[in-house]
Amino acid sequence: MVEWYMFAVIGIGGGLLAGLFGIGGGIILIPALVVWAGFPQHLAVGTSLAVLLPPIGLGAALEYYRHGNVNVTAAIILALTMFLGSWLGAYVANKLPEAYLRPVFGVFVFAVGIYFVYGSIRKLGWL
Repeated sequence: MVEWYMFAVIGIGGGLLAGLFGIGGGIILIPALVVWAGFPQHLAVGTSLAVLLPPIGLGAALEYYRHGNVNVTAAIILALTMFLGSWLGAYVANKLPEAYLRPVFGVFVFAVGIYFVYGSIRKLGWL
């Protein structure tokens, strides 16, 4: 079982990156929940949507919840800690010149893409 503090670390990190780069659940929370918390993909997606519930995810999160694919405790902890992390990320991002922020974001997105492509190829047995 994943301890509550792991969700807090994921939430703060996700909030930090969301504040820095303006990105959210799909590229931060879902990979973190799958890799670090050991969530299956559906549970990670449902929980991520529950975190984003107020602004965009109510309908989708309810459907995932109906199928048992939302960890409510994780979603609450992640939402609270992402609030703190996103504030910190936004603070740091506003201190960085765009000339630094843009390439760092590009490297981050590229690295996430390579990670998922490589992992998928390995799961398919192509490597």
